[in-house]
Amino acid sequence: MSFDEFINLLPKIENIALPAESSHSKMVPPTRKAFTKYSKEQLKQAKQAGVLALFYPNAMQNTQLALILRKTYKGVHSAQVSFPGGKVEPEDKNLEATAVRETFEEIGVPIHAITVKKQLSKVYIPPSNFCVQPFIGIVAATPKFKKQESEVEQILEIKLSDLLSDSNLITTAIKTSYSADIEVPAFKLNGFTVWGATAMVLSEIKDIIKQLS
Repeated sequence: MSFDEFINLLPKIENIALPAESSHSKMVPPTRKAFTKYSKEQLKQAKQAGVLALFYPNAMQNTQLALILRKTYKGVHSAQVSFPGGKVEPEDKNLEATAVRETFEEIGVPIHAITVKKQLSKVYIPPSNFCVQPFIGIVAATPKFKKQESEVEQILEIKLSDLLSDSNLITTAIKTSYSADIEVPAFKLNGFTVWGATAMVLSEIKDIIKQLS
């Protein structure tokens, strides 16, 4: 999809009702379904985070999305693919500000260049007790990315056409923080397996765009 076509979809994206659980459920690992009732009860006590699905034009003026590969560390999200974003800091006036600030810090896109267009459905992550608020944002020109060396292993530039293609949906064995190897639904994007909360948000984005385009 060209970036002009994506821009023309934005007014519809901004006004569409969110599919929420109907999209998220497509990418929920089987063992995680047991957390559904628990997560609803724990949302108020959960730590809060904001993440950004940042869309932009590449050199050919086709639409791309920025994801990151996190560094390997002692934690439940070590070496996982995710959106740029993170936990709320005292200076953030809201979760949108959190998502934009973290995007600047992690991948170097200036805050003033980012326009947030849509708040998506929240996702609760049981292993880390985070409630994540995703947003869709855009930048008008191809960004000059600069990764945060302490947290980001690699910046992944994903073609929107690859996200929308059902051929990139897979089921694969993953070793999680709460279970041995289990079969999980995932996206295969740029050679990386994207699963869990990130895949759930991507599923909602995919369903919204495919419904409108």
